[in-house]
Amino acid sequence: MDKRIPKIRIKTRQAAELLGKRIVVAIDSWDRTSRYPVGHFVRSLGALETKEAETEALLLEYDVQYRPFPKAVLDCLPKEGHDWRVPQDPNHPGWIGRKDFRGLLVCSIDPPGCQDIDDALHARLLPNGNYEVGVHIADVTHFVKPNNAMDEEAAARGTTVYLVDKRIDMLPMLLGTDLCSLKPYVERYAFSTTWEMTPDADIVSTTFTKSVIKSREAFSYEQAQLRIDDASVQDALTTGMRTLLSLSKKLRQKRMDAGALNLASPEVKIETESETSDPIDVKTKQQLETNSLVEEFMLLANTSVAAKIYTSFPQTALLRRHGAPPAANFEVLQAQLKTRKDLVLRVDSSKALAESLDLCTDPHEPFFNTLVRILATRCMLSAEYFCAGTQAPSEFRHYGLASDIYTHFTSPIRRYADVIAHRQLAASIAPVHAPVDASLPRLSAVCTNINVRHRNAQLAGRASVEYYVGQALKGRVTREEAFVMKVFSNGFVVFVPRFGIEGVVRTREMGTGVEPECVFDEEKFTLVIKGVEGVEGANGGVVKVVLFAKVGIEVWDEKEEKTGKRKVRVKLVRIIE
Repeated sequence: MDKRIPKIRIKTRQAAELLGKRIVVAIDSWDRTSRYPVGHFVRSLGALETKEAETEALLLEYDVQYRPFPKAVLDCLPKEGHDWRVPQDPNHPGWIGRKDFRGLLVCSIDPPGCQDIDDALHARLLPNGNYEVGVHIADVTHFVKPNNAMDEEAAARGTTVYLVDKRIDMLPMLLGTDLCSLKPYVERYAFSTTWEMTPDADIVSTTFTKSVIKSREAFSYEQAQLRIDDASVQDALTTGMRTLLSLSKKLRQKRMDAGALNLASPEVKIETESETSDPIDVKTKQQLETNSLVEEFMLLANTSVAAKIYTSFPQTALLRRHGAPPAANFEVLQAQLKTRKDLVLRVDSSKALAESLDLCTDPHEPFFNTLVRILATRCMLSAEYFCAGTQAPSEFRHYGLASDIYTHFTSPIRRYADVIAHRQLAASIAPVHAPVDASLPRLSAVCTNINVRHRNAQLAGRASVEYYVGQALKGRVTREEAFVMKVFSNGFVVFVPRFGIEGVVRTREMGTGVEPECVFDEEKFTLVIKGVEGVEGANGGVVKVVLFAKVGIEVWDEKEEKTGKRKVRVKLVRIIE
């Protein structure tokens, strides 16, 4: 799958059967006199371009642990299986240190079809005119005990990996989609962060407690939005959601005022056939206000927990940092914006960057601002998990969120970092809950692994989308609008908003069999190509390609000879502006 690895010679008697298959091979030796290493056949994944073979290949490529959970892990699950229930006897050991929140009007808001529900929320008016707001997170650590087989497996996996058509779970399904999942109408153990807030979303007090909740409803973002917007619905649960929405907007404004960034990454949704789950179309994901509602309270919970665990464990608190990018990272983008659009991108602080990004608009092209945010995202450093004792407090800051301290607490079903944060929070509020492994070297090793796993999961997810976009385009050519993202002397890169993908247009493919004459102006980010045929808007066979311009392209896909992967190809067919 990786072009950097040469062809590998293998000896086999079943060559005929292996032709056209994705296979796993191991390299055994590489003679210094040979161009190619020698290896042996391990196993076949299946025929090229079948969904199963390609999916397994990308899991192997990004080192995702996808084997079934071993017996030792499954032995750690509750013996009652799906029949496990929260004990009704208030004197049961499971109730020690827990508050009874079953009377609260709690609901969850997630993407459609979500089964591993990590978080639920509630809000209610207090007699003094303030609000009580609660974020309730699945209490995974009640089931996953430190250092047992399930804990070690979860630590090794590090995260759940989301592909287009499947999930590779960090925890066994019994926990992830049932016993831990905060499903509606059933009682569940939770870890709750509760705030008293003024109507202006100023925090008066914060409390943390283990709890028992009973979610009243599981909404999708769209369902929640429709219910909030319907003025005829006035029940207490909906009123609570409206309160959450109003407070979330004020919290978001406070973050933006502090310099938080609103960055963009292309997110697409693959539409599949219900029976075969074959891809049939690609759509851009829509963002609703309810997406932002959930995000704001999760960020607030993560920030509140981070401050608490750092106070209790100044050396070993597991935190997440996002370093400020060097100003040099933005130099090319700044020059591009100044030259092409006479816009100034200030990068002396996250607030300056956020404000100048808001001003990077084109009145004739609404997508231009999103394009600039995508380009700005690429100038950033990656966020990473770390132990508090390994960095100076000035390095804790999360640049993108404009927060002085941050951790991950709100998704313990799918991230191991959150499991550690839960244990640390439990120990900081009541040591009876959880002994904490206090060794810095061990937790630093955990951080190293989850950083790698998190990155691999992102890459595998993107590769899965790319594969499905390729399959959706298979055998068809579509015309789309695109934007020029980069210009160089022998071609240019375009971004296709509808598919969330990039493609390269090479000048040598635009001439009539010969390399066309090109004039590249590096300082003005323009490329003039002469002797072009078949491009609408070309003036006497001359095309001028300008950075950020909108163009019409044809998109199709073809199979790469070397890797057998389908790659999206693009061709310039029209100059729009």
